[in-house]
Order: sequence, then C-alpha cells, then structure tokens
Amino acid sequence: MSMYSFLSVWELESPIEEVWEVIRQADGYSEWFPYISESSQLSPGDADGVGATSRSVWRSALPYGFVIDTEAVRVERPHLLELVASGGLVGTGRWELSTDGPITRVEYHWNVRTSARWMDVVAPLASPAFAWNHGVIMRAGGEGIARRLNARLVRNQSFTAEASSPVGAIASMAGMLALPFLLLSLGRRLRAK
Repeated sequence: MSMYSFLSVWELESPIEEVWEVIRQADGYSEWFPYISESSQLSPGDADGVGATSRSVWRSALPYGFVIDTEAVRVERPHLLELVASGGLVGTGRWELSTDGPITRVEYHWNVRTSARWMDVVAPLASPAFAWNHGVIMRAGGEGIARRLNARLVRNQSFTAEASSPVGAIASMAGMLALPFLLLSLGRRLRAK
C-alpha cells in the first residue's frame, strides 16, 4: 500500500469562529469545495461533534474519483478537528486553526494510504501525479472557502505540489502509460531474433 503525507495551508482574513463553522460542517463541503460533488452527514456524534461521521464523493483533476467516509475522533473548538478516514483513502486528517490578528490560519494534515489496487500498482510512477492532483484539489478548496466566507485569501499553499504546472506529473503519467507499449515492443523484437 502506498502512503502519502500532505500539508495544505490556507490563510483567510476572517474570524476563526466563522472559518471553524464552515470546516466542522463536513456535510456542507459540496457547497463550497469544488472537487466534492456530494457530501452528507451519516451520524451527528456527541454534543461536541466527536463521533460525527460524514461521506463525501470526490472528483479530481486527474481522471479518477473516490468516496471517503470520515469520523471526528477529537474536537477542540475552534482550533482542532481530527478525523479518521476510510473508503477510497484510509488514514487520518487533522484541521488546525489559529489566528494572527485578523488572519485565520488553517493547516490541513492528510496522512493516508490508498485502498484501490490500481493506485498501488501505478504508485511508483504516478506518485508525483497524485501529489500534484492533491495540491490542485486543496488550492481549489482554499479558493472555495474564501468565496463561501466572502473573505480575502492571503495564502493558499499545498506542500505536495508547489509547481504551478503539472508538467512533471503529466510526464510521469505519460511514462507510465507508455511503459506497457515499450515492453510489448521489446518482447516482439526479442521474439523476432
């Protein structure tokens, strides 16, 4: 299984309480997070939100998507929300919120492994593409939450793919797609000798 660790940072000119309310309501993500087509609450959890479960259907910048269920395992309003994920990706997520004057800083730590066999098979070549894809998704999320809050987005960064161009990811994917053809061609040449 392939493991991935991502860190995304959003800095918004918005009160921490307002940012917290949007982030803690996972069933509303499809309203502002462009790569989430559906989001729903499966269970509300306790009074603090511990045990709350939700399901989200994700599209991606690459031609695949997945469904992820999350459960809130630790909630410290309005600073920390820890999640356990299952489904298309398995692992943990942690939202950390802090303030510096009028700016709310949101850090999202996403430590997951793939659960789809095809992703594990192609991971040696496709990991750069998967990392680029994650960066695109999270930067779109930063723009989406800023629009939702009508807030200025001061910083929107993903430490998995700092390049603004997907050239490296596309090159990796092209190499991965070309590999079977190259092996087939080599096999034919060897048989012809």
